[in-house]
Amino acid sequence: MFANRILSGMRPTGSLHLGHYHGVIKNWVALQNSHDCYFMVADWHALTTNYDAVGGIEASIWDMVIDWLASGVDPDKATVFVQSKVPQHAELHLALSMVTPLSWLERVPTYKDQIEKLSGKDLGTYGFLGYPLLQAADILVYKAGLVPVGEDQVPHIELTREIARRFNNLFGREPNFEELARVALKKLGKASKSFEQLRTAYLQDGQAEALAGAREILLASQNLGVADRERLAGWLENKGKTILPESEAMLTEAAKMPGLDGQKMSKSYGNTITMREDPATVTKKVRAMPTDPARVRRTDPGDPAKCPVWQLHQVYSDDSTRAWVQAGCSSAGIGCLDCKQPVIDGVLREQQPMFERAEPYLTQPKLVREIIAAGNAKAEQVARTTMQEVRAAMGLGY
Repeated sequence: MFANRILSGMRPTGSLHLGHYHGVIKNWVALQNSHDCYFMVADWHALTTNYDAVGGIEASIWDMVIDWLASGVDPDKATVFVQSKVPQHAELHLALSMVTPLSWLERVPTYKDQIEKLSGKDLGTYGFLGYPLLQAADILVYKAGLVPVGEDQVPHIELTREIARRFNNLFGREPNFEELARVALKKLGKASKSFEQLRTAYLQDGQAEALAGAREILLASQNLGVADRERLAGWLENKGKTILPESEAMLTEAAKMPGLDGQKMSKSYGNTITMREDPATVTKKVRAMPTDPARVRRTDPGDPAKCPVWQLHQVYSDDSTRAWVQAGCSSAGIGCLDCKQPVIDGVLREQQPMFERAEPYLTQPKLVREIIAAGNAKAEQVARTTMQEVRAAMGLGY
């Protein structure tokens, strides 16, 4: 497993809004400085529910990637790529479909939930039923150690872990596994004796701390290749070689970005501000926001807690500004347009560097395509190595 590797992605839906930025991309920008990040345009996933409306996918991809870059995603620090341009995603999805029980897919909580929400669509397709399996392939083909998700997506990561576990149980035993594990053990050098003692303590006495200690030795070793590390990880627990390691969910905070009507910011609600919305439109949208219904006249006092604008002050205003709003609104000392101006200023201030970063990609679209081409090539190189192991394990290595 690449414990420091992260896989995350988004479906191409066109230009992104500030809810996307605060909910996902801002976190990506921070993670790229400390982790080996792979950020994926999930275009195959777009077809699971929109297979009958494919005309806008290509334009949506470029718009979305420019928004990523405008937000601060750095192609020199992270790998940015398009899912369908790395064929090993589809190949591993097919391989895993051979061993994944149908009942595992049917029990995924979001499956029935999405069918109910999208009742007007014909979702009786394998693509829709199997999209959690494709998600698993997306993660496993890079042997990603961590996957940033919200609470609602944790069942998908647990399914990925179960699929990896089943695959390793079926195909992870090499004919000369014990001999190869012993050879790998010697590469630990002075730590090999401690590792073996900890393995014995775990297998014979069930000591959980011994398992954790042995795993730390594996992580710290600089002398092991990927294959040897995976052999020792399997040998440690008396299993075979771990071909597809089990990833962990990296829980992220729920998005706190409210929309213009006080609900969660979402295109489906029509309450968004796009990341690169022009200043005049931002100003018009915020000024038109509903406020506390009790403030019919300018002289009527209001309650910020009942006003959608107050939620945006939680994102964009400092303590002193919020105190000014609280006092001014409740005493009718300020009008609603006065209250909205600091929010407008905050949004425009946040967007300014996004416009600046986006400019070279808008004037030279080939730069975006070059970034994606390089990302596709890097991602495929990693994915190809995984698929070689998978094919060999499944008897298809000829």
